[in-house]
Amino acid sequence: MTDPQPASDPREPAPRDPAQGTSRVGRYALIAAGLIALGAGGVAMLRGPDTPPPPAVPPPAAPSQQPSVDDVIAKLEAKLAEKPDDAEGWRMLGWSYFQTERYAEAATALKKATKLDPDHAETWSFLGEALVLASKEEGRMPRDAKAAFDKAIKLDPKDARARYFQAVAMDLAGRHRQAINAWFALLEDTPADAPYAEDIREVIRNVGEKYKIDVEKRLAEAKFAAPANGVITDGPHKAAAGIPGPTSEQMKAAQGMPKGQQEAMIRGMVDGLEAKLQANPGDVDRWIMLLRSRMQLGEPRKAAEALQRGLAAFRNDSASSRKLREAASSLGVAGA
Repeated sequence: MTDPQPASDPREPAPRDPAQGTSRVGRYALIAAGLIALGAGGVAMLRGPDTPPPPAVPPPAAPSQQPSVDDVIAKLEAKLAEKPDDAEGWRMLGWSYFQTERYAEAATALKKATKLDPDHAETWSFLGEALVLASKEEGRMPRDAKAAFDKAIKLDPKDARARYFQAVAMDLAGRHRQAINAWFALLEDTPADAPYAEDIREVIRNVGEKYKIDVEKRLAEAKFAAPANGVITDGPHKAAAGIPGPTSEQMKAAQGMPKGQQEAMIRGMVDGLEAKLQANPGDVDRWIMLLRSRMQLGEPRKAAEALQRGLAAFRNDSASSRKLREAASSLGVAGA
């Protein structure tokens, strides 16, 4: 299925609700909507770190040929009627409902996604936001939304959206200083060029002003993470570094071998590296080494397959996942 073009880029700051009387939780949710962009675009974010975009994406259709969100919803509903065990399909349907402000239906679809794939942090945090926006309650965090955010944090303590809304819950419960501290902690992990960075600062400023808490000095001194549009991990450096060579004994053994046997020995070493990663997949530098080895051996398909397995290993470790993606991108591995 071709990925739909999202109706709006979730990396953009959320629009302010001009309506009077909007619930406080609702205003918080609208301000925080930009936090869902932890990957390249909303659709890519919803795939999650373990399911990168297809390696070959067809050219975008002309604007007149692009399906509307309603068309996408209709196709997804039909597909899921035939294949209701498709977790990604339910995530995509939830995203599509969210784009058309059908938040209750978005929450229903995302609940089904969490049942089919209960270990995906971003789906839980997205479910929490949909539940917040669907709620009719004012001045309190819906219990099921809070549970969803707590689940996301348990799976990935760095999940930005869940961290944001956990701080919202603190503020709504009267723990204003604790909420402000949590937002400042989130700000430290927010890239300096993130479009939602200023929204977090605005929330801090507004809550501080309302409850007579001085935040301006801390805001002026606040530290940001490195810009997201630049290289912010050493993944590409690791990818470009020399792969550790064979031992002296292996070198001596290889010298007397015909060329074909030497190549077979090298492939055997790379296969051995892959076997070690199957037994202990938590070493991101080894995954990068494997990707580089496969590309140097002229095995891009195996490199792409290894990338997906590596990303699956780090599905709830956003820092390692990003490092692996950036290394793979610098190597030209499909799916990065």
